[in-house]
Amino acid sequence: MRIYAERPFRILRQFLSDVLAIGWVVVVVLAALAVREVILRLQGPATALADAGESIRNVFDGAARTAGGVPFVGGELSSALGAGAGAGDRIAEAGREQAETIAAVATGTAVLVIVIGILPVLFVWLPLRVRYARLASAAVAVRGLDDDLLALRAITRQPVRRLLKVSADPAAAWRKGDPEVVAGLATLELRRLGLRKP
Repeated sequence: MRIYAERPFRILRQFLSDVLAIGWVVVVVLAALAVREVILRLQGPATALADAGESIRNVFDGAARTAGGVPFVGGELSSALGAGAGAGDRIAEAGREQAETIAAVATGTAVLVIVIGILPVLFVWLPLRVRYARLASAAVAVRGLDDDLLALRAITRQPVRRLLKVSADPAAAWRKGDPEVVAGLATLELRRLGLRKP
């Protein structure tokens, strides 16, 4: 498979487009990671809420254990303080859920940025490169063997002004099998693809 042309200027253009496409993908991925980090910073209050809930639970648990030792009312006091520990658990759980939601949003946003950012590469650059590789590979396979086929491709794909530089009536000369015109048209097609005549 022919990925790059053979003529220096065309190779340079292809190489630069490849570098730009790869650079664009890297920039998009780095931007997505930066966006993710910015969103993850929003977890600070959620983490603080979870820590506060844990602290409340620990305080109420300790108080409930201590109150359990008080004569006569220790059991009731311990139960009441146990409810406070449950409230601390609910606060901590709410903080953890909020932090998990923020993490999911951050990851989803990063993925969305990557997908949207890479679309131009997938739908513009990649099809153009694959198309070139297919056309150039086919031309390389027949060059030197069948100038007639390359000449026909030139007649169907080249602008008329270029065809007229080869011959005043390139189609008629091709139909007659004029070797000079056929060779000129084949060279024109190879040049369009950035390839050399063998």
